Amino acid sequence: MKARGLLSNTAVFICWLGLSFFSTAAAGGGQAQTYPCRVQGMPNELQCGVVQRPLDPARPAGPMIEVHYLVVPAMARNKQLDSVLMLAGGPGQSAIDAAPALMSRLARLNSRRDLVFIDQRGTGRSAPLHCADESRLPVHQIADLAQQLERLRQCSEALAKLPYGDMRFFTTTLAMQDFDAVRDQLGVPKWNLIGASYGTRAALEYLRQFAQRVRRTVMDGVAPPDMVLPVSFSADGQAAMDAVLKACEADTNGTTACANQFPHLRQQWRDLLGGLPRQVSVNHLVTGKLESFELTRSAVLRLIRAPLYAPALVSGLPAAIDAASRGNFSGLVGLSGVLSTRKVSRLAMGMHFSVMCAEDAPRIANDGQSVGEDFGMVEAQMYERVCAFWPRGEVAPAFYTVPTASSPVLVLSGGADPVTPPRHGARVVMAMGEKAQHIVVPEAGHGVMGVGCMRDVVYRFIVAPTDATALPQDAGCAARVPRPPVFVPTQTGSVKRAQS
Repeated sequence: MKARGLLSNTAVFICWLGLSFFSTAAAGGGQAQTYPCRVQGMPNELQCGVVQRPLDPARPAGPMIEVHYLVVPAMARNKQLDSVLMLAGGPGQSAIDAAPALMSRLARLNSRRDLVFIDQRGTGRSAPLHCADESRLPVHQIADLAQQLERLRQCSEALAKLPYGDMRFFTTTLAMQDFDAVRDQLGVPKWNLIGASYGTRAALEYLRQFAQRVRRTVMDGVAPPDMVLPVSFSADGQAAMDAVLKACEADTNGTTACANQFPHLRQQWRDLLGGLPRQVSVNHLVTGKLESFELTRSAVLRLIRAPLYAPALVSGLPAAIDAASRGNFSGLVGLSGVLSTRKVSRLAMGMHFSVMCAEDAPRIANDGQSVGEDFGMVEAQMYERVCAFWPRGEVAPAFYTVPTASSPVLVLSGGADPVTPPRHGARVVMAMGEKAQHIVVPEAGHGVMGVGCMRDVVYRFIVAPTDATALPQDAGCAARVPRPPVFVPTQTGSVKRAQS
């Protein structure tokens, strides 16, 4: 689950691996055979490795896949043996490709601990399940749901022809068995898990299967296995959008305050949704060409949800909605593209749907969650239509349970998160028991580990010498992180005054 966490669909960095010679693994003192490698965006030579795994564990003599991993060796000689394992988001994100962007948050931990990034099966270099890059398609093709579904159907058929193309075997459960095989190959006695977004679901599943192999766990933006993501998107996205409107109405101090700049924002939002579908013209985010197409209600809801992930982008939503109500959708489209065009977050969509169709889609009809007034069942219906033809793996009932914590767990939530808000973290902490702590950063969005002092909180939690000193952690400094002020366009060429 990063950038747009559970729904991101952007490209991956290129990772090239040096194959000059083999050496003994740096992690954990084991005897794994790793080799020197370099990753774009990281200045030093690192260590990479691969573990051979059966596609279907029930058929050990059947098709095999390679699970690739990256080790960033500890800087100090007297390092600790308990490595830090990063679990990527999505589902569908490459952990290796995300590593350069995460290093600033993990630098202190890397002083005495190896950092390990595993490309989960179906992502990165590990039996990847990529669909065609759609970033340069004409806007009308991207926005047309029927065409989207047909492209996904074609992708499913193409992936099925791969040597490892039986997509029933890309579930979280099987992936965590791969991760434990990497741990065993590296000789790591216990992991310190750090999972973000979908990576928290992976962490919970690793804990369920291999609790004895975990020393500490950090979960940033919790996506419990039983939350039925396509449905919870609706209620959680609605709550985040309502908070934006409410915050604007309450911001009255000064001429640049939101309520003074956009006094009719709530009504503009209602009128915008009520006036769809309609023909609009926007510049393509990649090609820059002006294109005309029919904009639907579901398309606007997807556009609006993307910037809700990051408070810095939320500050631009009032101006974008105001402009859209006047017929100019450039601001809204531009905000939605800031995250979706980050290379670090492009997802392997074949893996994404293999996970979602196995774990979430079967529970949509009987979920019983409330849905948002505006967002309705837009995402749930889309996933139901894709999963009607996508291969679906088996998931054990126990997968949907949250294990009691046998080692310290730190759960982090952003109060403004539109996809994994605090209500999910609170429920998980209650189920995990007294060894779990929940920290909420009120004005943070999706992912809080990089906000203010939170990286220091995570560091203290992991390096604490005993379980008794690991918790509780004091994160009072993060409670003071403010909501970014509303973006006020300049008068010349402003979003506010732009006309269609």
